Amino acid sequence: MSKVRAKFVCTEIEDQPVSGQKVVSFAPVISGSEENKSFAKYTPSGNLQMYISYETQASEFFEEGQEYYIDFTKAE
Repeated sequence: MSKVRAKFVCTEIEDQPVSGQKVVSFAPVISGSEENKSFAKYTPSGNLQMYISYETQASEFFEEGQEYYIDFTKAE
C-alpha cells in the first residue's frame, strides 16, 4: 500500500491574533453522501488540528464546513 486516503470536514477555524496564527480543526466525515458513508465505515474516528501562521497563504485556504481529502504517505 503506497498511501491512505481519509476525508475530513473542517469543523472550526479559530483566530489567535496574539500568536499570529489560526487553529484549524477537522473531523472525519460521517454522512452527507454515499462516498462519505464509505469513508466513515473504513476511516477510524478522530480529529486533526493544525496551527497555521498568518504569514502563509495556507491560513486563508480552509473554510468551515468544507470537506477535504487527506492523503497519508510515508516520508522517505
